[in-house]
Amino acid sequence: MKEKKAVSSLSAVLAGLLLGFVLLAAMFRLDAAPRPSGAAAQAQTSRVAVNADDIGGVVTSSKGPEAGVWVIAETTDFQTKLRKIVVTDDQGRFLLPELPKANYKVWVRGYGLVDSPLVNSAPGKTLALSAIVAPNPVAAAQYYPPNYWLSLLKIPPKDAFPMKAPAGGGPAIPTQGHWIDSVKTGCEACHQLGDRMTREMPKNLGTFPSAADAWKRRIQSSQVGASMVNSMSRLGYDRGIAMFADWTQRITEGEVPSAPPRPAGLERNVVLTVWDIAGPKSFLHSQVSTSRWDPHVNANGPSYNGDWSGGTLVLVDPQENSASTIKIPLPKEADVKSMPTWSPQQLTAPSPYWGNEIVWDDPVNPKNAQMDRKGRLWVSVENRPPQAPDFCKPSSNIWAKTWQSDQQISKSEASGGDSRFQDMQQNAGERMPWESPPGWGLQVYDPKTLKFESIYLCFGQSHAAFADDKDQTLFFSLRLGGLGWFKTRVWDETHDAAKAQGFCAPVIDYNGDGKAGPFTLLNAPPDPKLDRLAVRTGYGMGVDPTDNNVIWYTAPGPMPGAIVRATPGSNPPATCSTEVYEPPFNNPKLPGELHYTPRGVDVDTNGLVWTELSGSGELASFDRRKCKGPLNGPTATGQHCPEGWTIYRVPGPLFKGTDAASDWYYLNWVDRYNTLGLGPNVQVVLGTASDTLYLFKPETTEWFTVRMPYPMGGLYTRDIDGRIDDAKSGWKGRGLWASTETRVIWHEEKGKGSTPQMVHVQLRPDPLAK
Repeated sequence: MKEKKAVSSLSAVLAGLLLGFVLLAAMFRLDAAPRPSGAAAQAQTSRVAVNADDIGGVVTSSKGPEAGVWVIAETTDFQTKLRKIVVTDDQGRFLLPELPKANYKVWVRGYGLVDSPLVNSAPGKTLALSAIVAPNPVAAAQYYPPNYWLSLLKIPPKDAFPMKAPAGGGPAIPTQGHWIDSVKTGCEACHQLGDRMTREMPKNLGTFPSAADAWKRRIQSSQVGASMVNSMSRLGYDRGIAMFADWTQRITEGEVPSAPPRPAGLERNVVLTVWDIAGPKSFLHSQVSTSRWDPHVNANGPSYNGDWSGGTLVLVDPQENSASTIKIPLPKEADVKSMPTWSPQQLTAPSPYWGNEIVWDDPVNPKNAQMDRKGRLWVSVENRPPQAPDFCKPSSNIWAKTWQSDQQISKSEASGGDSRFQDMQQNAGERMPWESPPGWGLQVYDPKTLKFESIYLCFGQSHAAFADDKDQTLFFSLRLGGLGWFKTRVWDETHDAAKAQGFCAPVIDYNGDGKAGPFTLLNAPPDPKLDRLAVRTGYGMGVDPTDNNVIWYTAPGPMPGAIVRATPGSNPPATCSTEVYEPPFNNPKLPGELHYTPRGVDVDTNGLVWTELSGSGELASFDRRKCKGPLNGPTATGQHCPEGWTIYRVPGPLFKGTDAASDWYYLNWVDRYNTLGLGPNVQVVLGTASDTLYLFKPETTEWFTVRMPYPMGGLYTRDIDGRIDDAKSGWKGRGLWASTETRVIWHEEKGKGSTPQMVHVQLRPDPLAK
């Protein structure tokens, strides 16, 4: 196909100037459309009663009252910037509740509009706000979520697969699902696709002979250029470049996505309170505000996150409207200067935002913090030298000795499969958990004493979750697959890290003898006399509240991914067991169905397992009790229980010509204790690529969409939890907590200089409730 003429930096500048003029013209009402009289709007405003800590009123445009649009109030009067965001009702009325005394800038944002002028106000006042109707589809679309823009990406049709490996190098791609998963996971594990920073070429990147050449240069940028090039190569480098070049070219020429629906019904009852936190280079990865087992822990206290880039805890005090940081100390023997960093410390090519600056120096990498019933934070970090301590080695560690002695090593090389996981496949077993660099451990922070404790772990952990057992065990999914744990009660009593921890290999009972035993590796053929290693990685996880000895975690790849049931049993490691369940993917019992890429997993109070399928764009429940076939033996390798799965489509646009959603979900979470107020066991799917929380009520199969409209890019979420501060105060005393957890905060709407936000999501009875 003949390549279209590229967009030069000059044409991009002209396009930006044209759009700016269009928006400016709209703001100053260069259109002559009639508007409701000021007297009529003021009369409507007077019917919105406000208290001394509210701002209320009505929003109208040339079309009349504007229902389902956001009203945003922002102040810089506190130690950190504070925003409150609400939605108008069906008559265009709004009420911003619970505002601390300050001076606020108030404006309107909504689909079909452009931002209204800022209005000065203060609590106790009413406002008649003038919304500005977008003059054309291009101006309106600037406020659409990233996944709507990404839906314009042209995915190869199903009949183009299997796709042969390109002559110039790259993998063969078996199905359209493999392609879509590579597009999403390869990019969106770090940042959104479809935001303005990705759908347009940065102006200072330069001028190129073609859009394809511009993309080739773009993905080499910064410290992670090699990673971005590798992600593109999963599609076949030139094939991927051509797809993205076509996408941005069509957008430059004026193509826009369909409009999202405005918030409706219960979605208009949402109240967002937002605080700026951390710094302009921060990468947050650790949202926590309370205990998973008691949402009253730390009531009214700070909400925390971990700054992967900064090696700190960051926190918001919602009572003081302040934000602060706490440096995470390391043990003396863990010299931070000699610790390996997660990010390469050299550039592939200069960044269009930071030039030749090394932005990420990240040897500590705090992530996935968990709070115990005492209010202490248990933070996964890199806190020890890469060389494992002696107590982790097989010579003195029963867990390591069992793993090493049971594996039957094959010298054959890994072949086929998903290229993202071939390195893990080759290393699975041959590289042991205790040998997996860098040196992982825990830092325990007690807010009461303001002190940290350091703990060395014998495994590289991925995600963590507390059980509510007698040992208050903190379980981990392992980066190379498997289950690890740390008994916090044992630690508190003995301060013996070796005694408090253990781990098991992810081995299924392939020979069907009902017990754990020697196993073959994934790069070796199965042996009917032996058990078999089940997975190559571990990710999101949850503990079954009906049985704290049952832990579920995900293995997102290779395709289609799987959820893993792991149990230590009564006498581990001898009693460790693993079962693996893949979502239906070309299953003979469900031909043609492709469901794939579970990343998060959680369990409701009925023992029902829930996982989001980020690749295919779905939420799924899994009920092991419905399985009809054997749960061990040579047939129980993943696709053996399609009857246990129930699939629900998540709202949002699909890629054109596909049945896959263009959004991408980092994790999911079960609101077991009604912390939001929508009921127990409500499912929360993190719409990471769309600034969205998708809420699902299983008993009615209803979906509700909660979106943070400003700043765009501000609700890229990796973790979430819910807390009850005061059950007696109704909606005001409960809510969800989330943060901006993108790796590139400068991709946010405001660009370089932006900082992350922490968000408190609350649900009131109606849009005017106080």
